[in-house]
Amino acid sequence: MVITRHHAKLAFAVLAAILVSGGARPSAAEPVSFADDVMPILQIRCVECHKPGAEGLEKSGLDLRTYEGLMKGTKHGPIVVPGDAMVSNFNVLVEGRADPSLRMPHNNRKLTRCEVDTLRRWVNHGARND
Repeated sequence: MVITRHHAKLAFAVLAAILVSGGARPSAAEPVSFADDVMPILQIRCVECHKPGAEGLEKSGLDLRTYEGLMKGTKHGPIVVPGDAMVSNFNVLVEGRADPSLRMPHNNRKLTRCEVDTLRRWVNHGARND
């Protein structure tokens, strides 16, 4: 196969576009949707314990079946501070920044880096119900 100058320029342009865009990973500035990005994580990883009759809801008062339940928080008050994932107890717990005995999810494998990043970006972008 003969690679022409045109093919080399085209390959370089494609590579440059991939590098500039960060590949297939979403950028930190890209918005995160509660319905499309956050709720699926909660449903798969959290709702089992944070629903009526389950231990997480009974102990904490945190119902993660809906946006409203998440934003209401626990028996002690809200756990999401829209715009600030560093101080949101929601993020502190799922990121493992609290005492290890409080890490969420309890007795289960921790969230993946991608899941943690998605939740952090959602909170930092205002924790909107979209």
